[in-house]
Amino acid sequence: MGRIVGIDLGTTNSVIGVLEAGRPVVIANCEGSRTTPSVVGYTKESELLVGQLARRQLVLNPRNTFSNLKRFVGRSWDELDENSLSVAYSVRANDQGNVRITCPATEREYAPEELVGSIIRKLIDDAETYLGESIESAVVTVPAYFNDAQRQATRDAAVLAGIKVERILNEPTAAALAYGFDRSSSSRVLVFDLGGGTFDVSLMRVSNGVFDVKSTCGDTQLGGNDFDQRIVDWLAEQFLKKNSIDLRRDRQALQRLSEAAEKAKQELSGVQSVPISLPFIATGKDGPLHIEANLDRSKFESLCIDLLDRLLLPVQTALSDSGWSSDDIDEVVLVGGSTRMPMVQQLVRTLVPNQPSQSVNPDEVVAIGAAVQAGILSGDLRDLLLNDVTPLSLGLETVGGLMKVLIPRNTPIPVRQSDVFSTSVANQPSVEIHVWQGERQLAADNKSLGRFRLSGIPPAPRGVPQVQVAFDIDANGLLEVSATDRTTGRKQSVNINGGSNLNQDEINKILAEAKSKANDDRRRRASIDSRNNALTLVAQAERRLRDAALELGPYGAERQQRAVEISMRDVQDLLDSNNLKELELAVSSLQEALFGLNRRLAAEKRTDSNPLQGIKNTFGSLKDELFSDDYWDDDPWDYSNRDYIDRRNSPRRDLDPWDNDIYR
Repeated sequence: MGRIVGIDLGTTNSVIGVLEAGRPVVIANCEGSRTTPSVVGYTKESELLVGQLARRQLVLNPRNTFSNLKRFVGRSWDELDENSLSVAYSVRANDQGNVRITCPATEREYAPEELVGSIIRKLIDDAETYLGESIESAVVTVPAYFNDAQRQATRDAAVLAGIKVERILNEPTAAALAYGFDRSSSSRVLVFDLGGGTFDVSLMRVSNGVFDVKSTCGDTQLGGNDFDQRIVDWLAEQFLKKNSIDLRRDRQALQRLSEAAEKAKQELSGVQSVPISLPFIATGKDGPLHIEANLDRSKFESLCIDLLDRLLLPVQTALSDSGWSSDDIDEVVLVGGSTRMPMVQQLVRTLVPNQPSQSVNPDEVVAIGAAVQAGILSGDLRDLLLNDVTPLSLGLETVGGLMKVLIPRNTPIPVRQSDVFSTSVANQPSVEIHVWQGERQLAADNKSLGRFRLSGIPPAPRGVPQVQVAFDIDANGLLEVSATDRTTGRKQSVNINGGSNLNQDEINKILAEAKSKANDDRRRRASIDSRNNALTLVAQAERRLRDAALELGPYGAERQQRAVEISMRDVQDLLDSNNLKELELAVSSLQEALFGLNRRLAAEKRTDSNPLQGIKNTFGSLKDELFSDDYWDDDPWDYSNRDYIDRRNSPRRDLDPWDNDIYR
C-alpha cells in the first residue's frame, strides 16, 4: 500500500500529518504555517483561493469568501439553527432542501462538500510538495458525534478532491492515539475536544498499544465560534443602542466584528482585559462611526454561561454510558484551540479532579493521531489496535411512527445487527423501510438517513411475511442496509446514500466538469505563475542594480548592468502587452543577465572589500575609458584634421583668447 496521510478537517483550521521514520509529523503548508485556515474564496476574477490567501479577503470580499463550512456538511436546510446562518455570505436551500452556498463572483451555487473538497485538495498538494510523491489515500477525521449523513458527506468531499478515504476516524479517538502513541502504561483517558464548530467527549482505555473506546457524546453545533458570536452580539447591541444601527446587517461590518471577537477571545486567555477598537465601522448622519470598547474576562464569561452549561451534559452522558465515575479517570486530554479558554479549563477541573494534560498541542494532536492511524493501515505500525464505537443509535420506523433500535449508541464497530419484520396490512405487496439515527423514541424526532421499498412480497395475511433487515456499520462508521424476504428466499441489498447533500449523479457531474476544465485551469494557473515569477524577478533585478551602483559605482560593471537593464525592459514590455508566449524566453535572458551581474559583484568582493572600492572602480573605469584607443577614435575633440595653431610659434596679436579652436 502506498503512502497514506492523516487529515484533521477542522471548522476553523485544518492540519495534515504523515508518518515518517516511524514517527508522526505535521506537514507545513506552502505559506510555512503548520495549520491551514479552513476558508475558501473567489476573487473578482473568479480565481480560487484557499487557506490564508482566502482568509485575507474575508473583510473586503465577504460575499465570495466562505468559512465555517464544516457546520453545513451533510446537513439539510431544516436542521440548521440561527447561529449556523450567522455568516457574511449567502446560504440558501435548493429544491431538495439541501444547503447551497451562493457565490456572486462565479455566478453559481456550491454544495458545502464541494468547497470543503478544495480545502482537502490544498492540503494534499502541500503534502505532495513536501514528500516529493503523489498521494492517493488519506485518513480523514470527523467529530465523534457526526451522524451517518455527515460522515458520508465528508467522504464525498474527499472524493471531489481526488482522494480515497481509507478510514474516517473520530477526532477524540485520533487525539487519544497521538497521546498514547508511545506510552506503555494502562490508563483511562477522557478526551475533551472543543473545536471551532463542534464539541466531542470520549472515554477510552489505553493499554499497551490497544485503544478501546468505551463511550462518546457531543454536540455538532457547539464550538469556539459560538463564544465568538457572544462577543459579536455584545458589541453590536451596544452600537445599536448608541447609534441605532445594527452592524450585523452589514456584511463587511459583521466580518470585522467576527475577527475582532476572535482576537479578543484569544487574548483574554492570557490577560484580564482587552481593548477592542474598530474605527470607521459605519457611517452616521454626522460622519464616520467607531467602536471603542473594553472587554474583561469576567464580562466575557458572564456572556457564555449557557454555553458552558451545554458542555456539561455530553460529559455526564459519556460517563454514564461508560459506567465509569469521574474518580476513575486517570488522564484528561484537551483538544481544540477553544480549550485554551480559562473558563473551559476550569469547567473540566470541576468535572474531573485530575489536572488536564498539557503534553500535546491541541491544534495538531488530531492530525498526529490521524497520521498514526494511517501508519496502522499502511502496515508501518503493527503494535497498535484501535476499537471504536458508533456515536448514535440506528433503527427503523415501525407502525405508529416509533423507532425500533437495532444498533444502540456506543456499540463497538464494525458491527452487524439484524431483526425480522412483517407486514401491517393483509396482502401487502411491499414494505417501506425507513432508516433513522438518533436517541428519541419517535422516529420523526431523529435524523432520517434514507428510505427504500422492498417489493415482490407474495400475498399473505397480516403478520405472515417475514422480512429480515440487517444493519452493517463498517470501521468508518458508515451504514449499509440489506433486506431479505424469508418467504421467497429473495435477498436485496440497499446502500443508504441519501444522507449526503450530493447524490452520486451530482458527484459524477462535478468530477466530470473538473476533468473537462483541468487543461484550462492548468493553463490559467501556469500563466498566473509565469506573470508572478516575472514580476518577482524584475523586483530582484531592480534591487541588484541598486546594490551594484552602491558597491561598484555607476560604471563599475557597466556591461553587466546594461545587460540587466535591457533584459528587464524586455520583460516589462511583454508583461504590459500580456505576451506570455515570449515571456518565458525573456525571463530566462534576465536570469542570465542577473547571474552575470552577481558573478561580477562576487568577484569584486573577493578582490577588495574596501568601502571606497566603488569610488575607485568609478574613477578607474573613467581613466581606462579616457585613455583607451577606442575612446579617442571617435572623439569630437580630435584635432588631427584641423588647423593646429601652436601658441609658441604664433604672434600674440593673432591669438583670440575666446577662440575655442586654438589649443593653449
